[in-house]
Amino acid sequence: MYSHLLLAADGSSNATRAAIAAANLISAMPECRVEVLYVIDPAKVKDEVLHAQNHEEIEYNRRQKLMPVQEELEKRHITYHITMINGEPGSAIVEYADQHEVDLIVIGSRGLNTLREFVLGSVSHNVVKRAHCPVMIIK
Repeated sequence: MYSHLLLAADGSSNATRAAIAAANLISAMPECRVEVLYVIDPAKVKDEVLHAQNHEEIEYNRRQKLMPVQEELEKRHITYHITMINGEPGSAIVEYADQHEVDLIVIGSRGLNTLREFVLGSVSHNVVKRAHCPVMIIK
């Protein structure tokens, strides 16, 4: 089926739900390579810097955000790799998936109503519109 799955994670409960769904899917495809992608949003970096003592603390906090996702994958003995990149999340996920020949993107959704999504946009909606591979959105 799929040989390379990209799990977009941002530390939210939505990302944890996406990890659970991805783990269920991957359990049927043990040969599938799993990559957890964390996009460092430039719009949020200033806030991270203001609340941290140094660069190591920022990195530690980012890794901590991914712990629930890691726990879900490890609980099912799924081998994975974590990648952190900089960029606007929606376009960075799609660009990364294109460059690394990803077969499936799994991403969580906040479940915005139609009006809020139209006004604010959403990362998952952005990914679905631009991706060149299948995208699974988990609510």
